[in-house]
Amino acid sequence: MNIEWWFVTELLALGACTGFLAGLLGIGGGMLLVPFLTLILTHRGVSADLSVKMAIATSMATILFTSISSVRAHHKRGAVRWGLVGGLAPGIVLGGLLGGAGVFALLKGQSLALIFAVFVGFSATQMLLDKKPAPSRQMPGLAGRTAAGGGIGFISGLVGAGGGFISVPFMTWCNVPIHNAVATSAALGFPIALANTLGYLIGGRELAPPLPGAFGYLYLPALVVIASASVLAAPLGARAAHAMNVRQLKRAFACTLYLLAAYMLYKALA
Repeated sequence: MNIEWWFVTELLALGACTGFLAGLLGIGGGMLLVPFLTLILTHRGVSADLSVKMAIATSMATILFTSISSVRAHHKRGAVRWGLVGGLAPGIVLGGLLGGAGVFALLKGQSLALIFAVFVGFSATQMLLDKKPAPSRQMPGLAGRTAAGGGIGFISGLVGAGGGFISVPFMTWCNVPIHNAVATSAALGFPIALANTLGYLIGGRELAPPLPGAFGYLYLPALVVIASASVLAAPLGARAAHAMNVRQLKRAFACTLYLLAAYMLYKALA
C-alpha cells in the first residue's frame, strides 16, 4: 500500500510541475515527464527500451488534457493567435502521425538527439541574447507554415513534448510577440498530442501489455493521475506568464531550453 501511495504521489507532483510549465511557457512538459516516467516504469519491471517508449507516449497523451486547460486561460486574455493555429495544425497532424505511427517504433535516435540538442541550445542562446528579428520578417505562407508544422509535429512525437520548444522560438523569430507565441503554442499542443497519440496507438496495437493498465505504448494509470494534476496547475502557469514582462519570460524560456538541450545531449552520448 505504501508503495502505491508513493507511486501516486510522484505522479501527482510530476503532473503539477508539467501543468504549470505548460501554462507558463507553452510547452507540454514532456522533457520533465519522460525521464522521471522512464525511471518509475523501470522500477516497476518494464524493460529499459520499452520504458522509454511508454514514457514518451504517456507524456504526449497527457498534453491532450493539459493543453485544453492552458489554452482556455490564455484565450480568456485574448493572447491566442488562432489564425496561426489553423495555418500550422495541418502540417502538425501529418508530421505527428508520421512520427508516432512509423518512425517512433524504428528510430534509435542518437544522431537525432545530438542534432536536436545543438538546435535547442542555439534557440535558447538567441532568445537569451534577445536579438531582434528583422522588422520585415513575417510568418511564412501556406506552404511554409505546413512545412514548419510538419517538423514541429514530427520532432515532438519522437521526444514526447508538446512542441513549444520549437514553435515558440520559431514564432518569435517571425516577429510574433512572446506572450502570443506562448499562448499559441499552448493551443498547438492539442493537435500535436492528438496526432502523435493516435500514432502511438497504431504503432503499439500488437504490443503485449508489460503492466496492468498498459495499452500499447500508453500507461493509462499514470496518464489519469498526471493529467488530473496538470489540468489544475496549467491555469496557474498561464496567469504567471501574463504577470511577467517580456524579458523575464524570454529568460525563463531560455533556461528551460538549456535544460532540454542538456538532457538530449546526455541521451545522445550515453
